[in-house]
Amino acid sequence: MKPPFNARAPSFDADAIKATIQRALVSAGLDTTTGPMHGVTETIRRALCSRGLGQAAPSFDSQPVVEATARVVPAGEDTNPASGREPSIRGAQQRPGGFEAHEFSNGAGSRAYKVYVPAEKSDAPRAIIVMLHGCTQSADDFAAGTQLNRLADEHGFLVVYPEQAAHANASKCWNWFKPENQRRGVGEPSLIAGIVREVAQSHGADPRRIYVAGLSAGAAMAVVLGETYPELFAAVGAHSGLPYGSAHDIPSALAAMKGGLSGTAGLKKVADTARTPRSKTVQAVPVIVFHGDRDHTVQQTNGARIVQQARDAHGARAGDAGLRARTEAGVASGGRRFSRTVHTDTEGQARIESWTLHGAGHAWSGGHPSGSYTDCTGPEASAEMVRFFMAVPNTALSP
Repeated sequence: MKPPFNARAPSFDADAIKATIQRALVSAGLDTTTGPMHGVTETIRRALCSRGLGQAAPSFDSQPVVEATARVVPAGEDTNPASGREPSIRGAQQRPGGFEAHEFSNGAGSRAYKVYVPAEKSDAPRAIIVMLHGCTQSADDFAAGTQLNRLADEHGFLVVYPEQAAHANASKCWNWFKPENQRRGVGEPSLIAGIVREVAQSHGADPRRIYVAGLSAGAAMAVVLGETYPELFAAVGAHSGLPYGSAHDIPSALAAMKGGLSGTAGLKKVADTARTPRSKTVQAVPVIVFHGDRDHTVQQTNGARIVQQARDAHGARAGDAGLRARTEAGVASGGRRFSRTVHTDTEGQARIESWTLHGAGHAWSGGHPSGSYTDCTGPEASAEMVRFFMAVPNTALSP
């Protein structure tokens, strides 16, 4: 049986056309990264994107709807590591910062990863955003599609791209559905957490500002990390992903992807032992969710369940008076209509944010077409996640 998220990456004829034109411009000695020729490449991109780029901030309807170098460490090591204007995404090109390749190993195995370090020096400890790719993708592919490296240059944070190994999954999917990968201190969560700690230590990052986001299988794994390592990750971003504990093997994963509850039900029938993950979250970690309502790879109900799990976790906190939700509708400049619901605590701090992308499929919203599984019509998930993350410090750590 093929593993979940084994969808073939789409073929972008528009990308090939744009790449051919851009190569011709470069061959003619024209710089397409800056100045007037950069504008030409952006015009090409807009023309090839059927409904526009979605570069500007989304606009909201006026009437909101208010709802009441490898290092080996033990797999279980739990050592802690040591916003102004709205971000924007522009055309893809080589960034001036450094894109470093590394490998990390522990008792669970080894994984390659890349780190993007902004060119501009900083005396203050940097934040970290960890980006988990989807199936068939790589660090380079995901970086190109999400444009996080450009946002890192703009805001000064580090970006970490762990890569799934082909020997672990033939389609390079993170194995979020396996019980051993839904627990702390073992499996893929321990590898990713180890990578993050290694980067945080080597770069002197701010331990209170480490965030994790992903697409599809990567989003499902990001949700797992928020539950299993809440002291490490200040917030989670899930694009087209699945809730925690929604599957325990391949058949239940396939059912969960199609919107079924068999995965969760299967987990509920098994005793909650050290080897069996829970089917609900208990860690009140802030989360931002994006999901298309025409996603036929991972049904939108999964995004709604991520939000419900987060609401339940926040509601279970001692002394928590509950969250208030406000929903507003809008349209991205590329033409994509969306609904955004923000859940705030009693102090007005956003704890959960959910974006429903009307008419969108299984692709990174507002992504650049140089990467696979991207939808350039917006709104820009990358920019919105950065905004959300930068506003949510990790309160699980003492100052």
